[in-house]
Amino acid sequence: MPPTTAPDARLTSVSSAILATLLPYHRTSDPAPAPVGAFGHQLRRIAAFVRAEAPVVFTLPGFPCKSPNPAKVLGHLPDQGERLSLRFLHSLCAQIERIHPPGAHVIICSDGHIFGDLIGVPDDRIDAYADELRRLTRPDLSHLSVFDLRDVLGDLSHDAKRAHVHERYAPPLQTLRAELRTDAAALALYRGITRFLVEDTADWPGTRSALQRACRERAYGVIQRSRAWGALIAEHHPHAVRLSIHPQPAGAPKFGIRLLDTPDAWTTPWHATALHRRDGTWTLVPRHEAARRGRLVLRDGTPSHFEER
Repeated sequence: MPPTTAPDARLTSVSSAILATLLPYHRTSDPAPAPVGAFGHQLRRIAAFVRAEAPVVFTLPGFPCKSPNPAKVLGHLPDQGERLSLRFLHSLCAQIERIHPPGAHVIICSDGHIFGDLIGVPDDRIDAYADELRRLTRPDLSHLSVFDLRDVLGDLSHDAKRAHVHERYAPPLQTLRAELRTDAAALALYRGITRFLVEDTADWPGTRSALQRACRERAYGVIQRSRAWGALIAEHHPHAVRLSIHPQPAGAPKFGIRLLDTPDAWTTPWHATALHRRDGTWTLVPRHEAARRGRLVLRDGTPSHFEER
């Protein structure tokens, strides 16, 4: 891809319009919405694709596997929450295509195997989730594709793949600990991941305090692997616009994106269950709450979502 040069008026206009398409779905902890001009990193990357008259490529780490906690999700395979999220991403690309005829493409970087041993999900379930994710994107959701460790390291064992990625890309633990002492955003992420690990642990045999200690330690590993996965993605897709399912402030290298309406900035389809409200809108809530508010709907004989009563 050619190096970025000073953009002309059309380049600026088209790039800004593409970024403006994403802004209503910006997932952030900022107190107020930010203008297009606050996203210089993303605008420069988008402009490079526009100048080259090429599809704008986005990478989105996420869609790893379902939470192992049955109080939160319906099962271990993608369900209506993932289907709605994939359709949303596809529709965003279709909107961009109306602005920029070469269109856009989202590479879903499914990261379940990166964390499987830390989050207590067996690798065969992660494979089944990723395989179904690929099936759901074909052929109708042509603006989407799935990328995972199988595309990088082939037939190596899952443990060998994790070890390879960690050793090559992960930051040292002592560096991460030092960062958390000085960086409020990194500390908030660490606490959020710890909370998820606690909530996702079912049938813990010990005390609550012992569980929290174990999850605090595992949270460091999750962040290390997350950074490693991000570095690997950047190596394989160096020009892409990086999306994130985590909240991101304006000006950050990653653009946080909200896939569906959620009660907070952290809930995802793989940590919750889709609930179809009476007014026709959708939200994500824990399974136990969805069951309290609605009736279970099956799709092809498999639990899909809940319909609000």
